Amino acid sequence: MKLLGYLRIGFGVDDSSPSVNNILLLDSEGKRVAVKYYSDDWPTNGAKLAFEKSVFAKTLKTNARLEAEIMMFDSNIVIYKFMQDLHFFVTGGDDENELILATVLQGFFDAVALLLREALENLDLILLCFDEIVDGGMILETDPTVIAGKVATHTICWLCF
Repeated sequence: MKLLGYLRIGFGVDDSSPSVNNILLLDSEGKRVAVKYYSDDWPTNGAKLAFEKSVFAKTLKTNARLEAEIMMFDSNIVIYKFMQDLHFFVTGGDDENELILATVLQGFFDAVALLLREALENLDLILLCFDEIVDGGMILETDPTVIAGKVATHTICWLCF
């Protein structure tokens, strides 16, 4: 489902456009697999790690394997879903649309599933997913097939050189 396709060329972020504060991918112990922050709400690495630890602890006992769950945490909307030993999180400000954030999460979740299939061996693919989904907090793409296709294309083109 293609939700948004914004192009930013020399303009500031429109306050009415949906935005993402961060995308987190943590392991079953709450440790970073891959994260990307688009907001200055966490200015230091220590603040980012503390936020990740707190979000993980708060969601640890939930069962978000079949459907994404939603919660408010430190004035942020947190949408999360688990797959095997991976915990996927997308956060936005408390005034963001939960359905749009859930679509971003599902796009990321499904793209990672398409790209990795069985093993978490190609971390670079996950990092490329971040770049295809969100740029500077602006949502670019949510269709997992398109995301996975663009990431695969980048990977193939990069290997050619």
